[in-house]
Amino acid sequence: MSNVATLAHELGHAFHSYAMHPVHGLNRSYAMNVAETASTFAEMIVADAAVKNAQSKEEKIALLEDKVQRSVAFFMNIHSRFLFETRFYEERKNGVVPAARLNELMEQAQTEGFAGGLKSTHPHFWASKLHFYITDVPFYNFPYTFGYLFSLSIYAKALEEGADFEGKYMALLRDTAIMTAEDLALKHLGEDITKEAFWEKGIVLCVKDAEEFNALTSSIE
Repeated sequence: MSNVATLAHELGHAFHSYAMHPVHGLNRSYAMNVAETASTFAEMIVADAAVKNAQSKEEKIALLEDKVQRSVAFFMNIHSRFLFETRFYEERKNGVVPAARLNELMEQAQTEGFAGGLKSTHPHFWASKLHFYITDVPFYNFPYTFGYLFSLSIYAKALEEGADFEGKYMALLRDTAIMTAEDLALKHLGEDITKEAFWEKGIVLCVKDAEEFNALTSSIE
């Protein structure tokens, strides 16, 4: 299923480019915060269809687990990376931060980011993750969480409106390189992303997945 999800993700990027074909070439370079909009949207379509058409309880559990793990990655793993980088840059103002201290910062960030839910932490994660070494783009991972939530809320809107939403979605993608995320949502969705209500639309979908997964697995010994 991970291969299918990857294919859906990349096809989403391709669809984004397709939607922007009528746009002038100078207006096609969109920012990272909206770069994952179409890819996440495509993943959700495929993932939901897979869960809906699961042939057995075991298959449905496996598919839901994949969706829940994705939410954990964006809400907790990437959050812990954000916490680590924030604290690293703050300490770096005073000089070189030794490896031992980086280990401490990493473990603290993971403990907080996962809300104390980890049995063990990975102190050397800072050394193994390439994204921390892309020096011209600090906080490289944060836009992925923003994009994930932004796209989830758009997907929730699509579920509400059905087939009539297609035109709005295409128009939104076409404007991703010439508008802020705030203006995109206001123009094409009638939503204010400075309000928690917008983001909660997407979070609710993740909560439902977790609740369904727990219900299905609660009787498994």
